[in-house]
Amino acid sequence: MKTVATEKAPAALGPYSQAQIVGNLVFTSGQIGVDPATGAVSDTIEGQAHQVFKNIAAILEAAGTDMSKVVKTTVFVKDMNDFATVNGIYAQYFTEPFPARSCVEVARLPKDFLVECEVIAEL
Repeated sequence: MKTVATEKAPAALGPYSQAQIVGNLVFTSGQIGVDPATGAVSDTIEGQAHQVFKNIAAILEAAGTDMSKVVKTTVFVKDMNDFATVNGIYAQYFTEPFPARSCVEVARLPKDFLVECEVIAEL
């Protein structure tokens, strides 16, 4: 197992890694919409979702892979009414063949974020 860390994505909020490489797979922790350079957080679902996927891309790059190698995603939204918006933004970061995906509404996310996503990718 190898730990992945990059300053191009937000630091972990607790005792966990941004990602771990096991064999030829990268497992990211859930990513939230914090701009790692400024610490800024958008108050919109659009702004947070874009930043989530930028953060994931940065972690995957640090691991030696990219968004085209993602095989599975799990998206957590605070409000399922935002599904169509998140789905449209998601489609800007992934291409066919699209990864397998789960999307669930949750009661609350860390620091009251609106969206979070974790992925599994191939190296």
